[in-house]
Amino acid sequence: KDFVSVPDLLDIHFDFDRSDIRPAAAQVLEANARWLKAHPDHLILIEGHTDERGTNEYNVALGDRRATSSMSYLVSHGVQAGRITVISYGEDRPVCEGPHEGCWSRNRRAHFAVKPR
Repeated sequence: KDFVSVPDLLDIHFDFDRSDIRPAAAQVLEANARWLKAHPDHLILIEGHTDERGTNEYNVALGDRRATSSMSYLVSHGVQAGRITVISYGEDRPVCEGPHEGCWSRNRRAHFAVKPR
């Protein structure tokens, strides 16, 4: 089966060219961790995404750092690392298209999806 999004797991967003967890994102990750610990029968996929600026190679690496920092935060809050897979899509799967900060800020994210074990 494929991983699917669930409404209880929210995306987090990042500053430009950064992969550190912002305070608002930490609150979202804490809520995501609570949901994931309450549903131990699910595997987790964390997708790292970037905006369109930068080379493809750089953006894939940045997306990976974002997904990995999200995973580390969840693990530090009790989610088993063995349940988590990370992947980076770089700039390839935007949620908003347009050459302006309004779209770029929405695209700089980590997205969470789950599937039953």
